[in-house]
Amino acid sequence: MAKFRFKLQAVLDAKLRAEERHQCRVAELEASRRRLEDGLRARQARIGESRDQLRGRLMGSIDPNMLRGQANASLAGMRDAQRLVLELAGIHRRLQGVLGELREASRDRRAVEILKERRFEDWRREQDRREQAELDEIAVIRGSRRLMETG
Repeated sequence: MAKFRFKLQAVLDAKLRAEERHQCRVAELEASRRRLEDGLRARQARIGESRDQLRGRLMGSIDPNMLRGQANASLAGMRDAQRLVLELAGIHRRLQGVLGELREASRDRRAVEILKERRFEDWRREQDRREQAELDEIAVIRGSRRLMETG
């Protein structure tokens, strides 16, 4: 039996590889995004703890040096959190761009897959037509043999 061969299989394979590369880039950016979000949550928690500690130390006698140190540490934590927010915004921008590229690569791959499916269906119909023609020919030959044997 004949085997279907898609002439553009190399193109389809290239489209698949391109889509996989985009998927890997999306996964890398997603991992970076999660890491930054986790870091941001941790810093926000530390800032909250620092505020709670500062409130607790505002009762009774107040040590100005301790307050200054606490305030400086709190400001440093806030600056660090703001830096993470900016990095996160950059990751989101890049992620949106890469997701757009992934959608385009998926669309391109799917277009070639649809072409392959259509070509396969055409090939299958042609195979069915040939098989039916062969069966018809066999039936005609048998019929003519029967006529010759009886006639």
